[in-house]
Amino acid sequence: MDERAEVRFIGEVESAGDTATIRIYPEFCPGLLGVEDYSHLIVLYWLHLRDDEKNRGTLRVIPRRHEGAPLTGVFACRSPSRPNPIGLTVVELEAVEGCRLTVGGLDALEGSPIIDIKPYSPRGDSVPDARAPEWTFRGPPT
Repeated sequence: MDERAEVRFIGEVESAGDTATIRIYPEFCPGLLGVEDYSHLIVLYWLHLRDDEKNRGTLRVIPRRHEGAPLTGVFACRSPSRPNPIGLTVVELEAVEGCRLTVGGLDALEGSPIIDIKPYSPRGDSVPDARAPEWTFRGPPT
């Protein structure tokens, strides 16, 4: 199996904050057809400021934004330092204007490349009885 794959960025975070703007590149804009019918989207983005050998080599961390968190493997937390610096967040879709999405709840930084956007499906994406370690309930939601 080939250990490499090509990821094509489909856009970038144009502005960040409580309300953020995602600009989709023109060649991918037709893929937004119907997205306005969803209240929430899943956004996958590239953690471009962590794309270096040091951060990609990090396998264990103490999650900084969760008080009292123990030493944890990066696959058991949402650390931005990881072998593949991919971020994931669920956002509220506020508006679609051409190739721009206005969203709430995006935790990406301005300039972050967008990898993909998927619709949030309450039927498929919500897990009512999911469990998580106690430390994850302290600090921010992601």
